Amino acid sequence: MGVEKFPPDPETVALLPNASFTDAYRLVIPGPALDPFEAAKRVLGRAPKWTRWLTKLRDRIAAPLGLKTTRNIRQGETNKIGVFPVISQAPGHVILGLDDKHLDFRVVVETRKIDAGRSEVLVTTLVRSHYLLGRVYLVFVIPFNRLIVPAILAKAARS
Repeated sequence: MGVEKFPPDPETVALLPNASFTDAYRLVIPGPALDPFEAAKRVLGRAPKWTRWLTKLRDRIAAPLGLKTTRNIRQGETNKIGVFPVISQAPGHVILGLDDKHLDFRVVVETRKIDAGRSEVLVTTLVRSHYLLGRVYLVFVIPFNRLIVPAILAKAARS
């Protein structure tokens, strides 16, 4: 079974009230359930090279607009997975994200045991935009999110 899109869980969506955008993807993997923090490291810590190029392009556009860049994030936060600051973790999930002037976002990585030989990793993206800049930003970013999340999940499955 490969990566599949699925409806976001209402409890997960409630983590970011008034989200303008939500999506979720699931991957079933063989073996026992991963710890959510370890799953997040596998999914978000080893992005494909082409996503790094997109991040650099995003940073070049974002900096003149006064938005946080990956460099700002790396300097400001100590507990991160990949470039994403860890907001919280609990049994079953880890929440990563950032609040900026144009939008707030969360990436929720959950793990669940299906049976003795399989578990699933779920990645939910939540975004709450602020004013016009946030809404315009989302128009450009959403198509890439829909490519990136399945790609990083698929890469995690291979590792």
